[in-house]
Amino acid sequence: MPVRTTTPVTTTALPTPATRSTHRADLDGLRGLAIALVVVFHIWFGRVSGGVDVFLALAGFFFIGSLVRGAESAGSLDPRPVLLRTARRLLAPLVLVLAATTVAATLLIAPTAWLALAEQGRAALLFWENWHLAETASDYLAADPSVSPLQHLWSIAVQGQFYLLALAVVFTLAWLLRMRRIAVRGPVIALLAVATAVSFAYATFGERPQTWMYYDTGARLWELLAGGLLACIAPYLRVPRVIRALLGVAGVAAIVATGMVLDGRNDFPGPWALVPVGATIAVIVAGAATLDTPAARLLASPPLQRLGDIAYSLYLWHWPVLIFTLIAMDRPTIGLRGGLLVIGISLVLAELTTRLVEEPIRRGAPSLRRRALVGGVSLLGLAVVATTTTWIGIVASESDQLHRIAALDADRYPGAAAIIGGVEAPPRVEQPSRYVAHLDLPVTTADGCLPGGGELEAVHCVYGNPAATRTIAVIGGSHSEHWFPALEIIARDRGLRLETYMKVGCPVMLAAPGAEPEECEAWSEGVVDALAAAPPDLVFSTATRPLPAYEPGEHTPDGYVRLWTRLSELGIPMALIRDTPWLSENSVNYRAADCLAAGGTSVSCGIDRARVFSEVDPSLAATADLPLAHTLDLSDWVCRTDRCRVVEGNILVYRDSNHLTTAYARTLAPELDRQLGRASGWW
Repeated sequence: MPVRTTTPVTTTALPTPATRSTHRADLDGLRGLAIALVVVFHIWFGRVSGGVDVFLALAGFFFIGSLVRGAESAGSLDPRPVLLRTARRLLAPLVLVLAATTVAATLLIAPTAWLALAEQGRAALLFWENWHLAETASDYLAADPSVSPLQHLWSIAVQGQFYLLALAVVFTLAWLLRMRRIAVRGPVIALLAVATAVSFAYATFGERPQTWMYYDTGARLWELLAGGLLACIAPYLRVPRVIRALLGVAGVAAIVATGMVLDGRNDFPGPWALVPVGATIAVIVAGAATLDTPAARLLASPPLQRLGDIAYSLYLWHWPVLIFTLIAMDRPTIGLRGGLLVIGISLVLAELTTRLVEEPIRRGAPSLRRRALVGGVSLLGLAVVATTTTWIGIVASESDQLHRIAALDADRYPGAAAIIGGVEAPPRVEQPSRYVAHLDLPVTTADGCLPGGGELEAVHCVYGNPAATRTIAVIGGSHSEHWFPALEIIARDRGLRLETYMKVGCPVMLAAPGAEPEECEAWSEGVVDALAAAPPDLVFSTATRPLPAYEPGEHTPDGYVRLWTRLSELGIPMALIRDTPWLSENSVNYRAADCLAAGGTSVSCGIDRARVFSEVDPSLAATADLPLAHTLDLSDWVCRTDRCRVVEGNILVYRDSNHLTTAYARTLAPELDRQLGRASGWW
């Protein structure tokens, strides 16, 4: 996150008490280059450019360097002025962008999507956005109309947390050392070196999933600390000009190339992040106030200098402008002209924000205008907090009603029976409410029986009648889990024991012989081992998936067949169910609730059956030589002959873009019971 700073760089070596402060124009330009890469890669390439990693390293360099120089001086170790300066620098533009995003969202985004935006906005103001995204398992996605306009604010949160932590640690250490008349810099260098190594080791060997590690402050700290460590040792460095020139050219080239050759979304902040961070360090070491190297002169050019001046505001504005433009255009990609339009709008907004808000508040002398600006921004911030908190509270009150859905009157809310059973019911407001449909989850989620990424152990849960003589094991990911409410009803009525081995995003599938298993495949091996150790009477799992890139139709992955073959060898019967439709338009997923809230109908918000289902269930051919594998197909209970609607029998079919609501799944129990009885021969 490109926060501008004018903190001078101390260049004289310790222990000489005198210091000489210089302004590094090349580092201002480096900030400009980094923001240019961030914007271009976000708009046209949908990739992580490495520019944010440059910002983090620079932030550590400037902030730690400033703190250490302050601690070495004879001045007071009062953190309040530092906190005030940092808050003025960060909050005013952030509040302005959050307020504008809130207004734009009310105009362009369906009310059903406001909750996620409100939660993220509040988290951003509290500098907690990175943890919020980590806890919700949010991938850092390429731009499209379904992506949050606030997801880029994770880096601001990381930086804000770092500032508070660094300030507390450095000033506390300095206070202790002053009492003992010990020089500050040496112990700070030692502490930073250890902390950098620990954070880097965690980023490299941490066992949490990538969707968590990408946002984890502990995994990101080493990038900031590396810059801070350089700030502390920089006065000791004496690098010949020739080597500095080579370092500068190599560093700039590596920064530009990072997004082209590395997949930062999946590789950062692990060892590959050494490329942009190391390149930033090389540019810092290479440069000098005299601009005596080619790279330094390039970075000090007026265009990069001005981009560096507005980098923070440009970073804040460009992403929401991009997302809202995609929403307004109703397109998954921006194109050349659209991208240039986004850049133009973002540059204008960034320039205005920097000149009219950021600089007057941060640099201006006390005056009526400055007090008015601070007061206005403060009121705006309070308005954002009040708005987001109010909406979160409204949705929370709606979610309190979810427990009533289990007792819906079947005459008024027939659900799937309206498709096949011919049950007609007068139209009513759908249940669950479109505002809380995303919370209508199976009990297994709340019980922790659907662990997230990074979990390789086959978590085992038991439901139904634990002492039953017949056991069904439900295995797979969330598309196995969303059938669980119907299976619960069947288990209750038939006296069955239900076991679960499930994991988010992981249908059970085995790797090809000789191939290195990926995370889901490694977890699947553990599931097979658990089933072999305690064989159930029947395994329930999914049999198909949508074709890649949302091409029309469906397929049965080879990994599924390898699993079914293994279970057949173990003598375990299987009931394999055809997957439910995934809602998408122009290769972009959309939520049924959002479409309805935007004025759509059950029919218009649905999807053509021919786009999601092949004429013949592909699992039939895949299981032809596996007598223990029995296929189940409830497609006629989810879709009509031509269209898959999003509301049937007054019940909302989908809780998002591809998972059944618990309420609708319960109405599928009669047909699932019939097909399970046929497959198992139990009734």
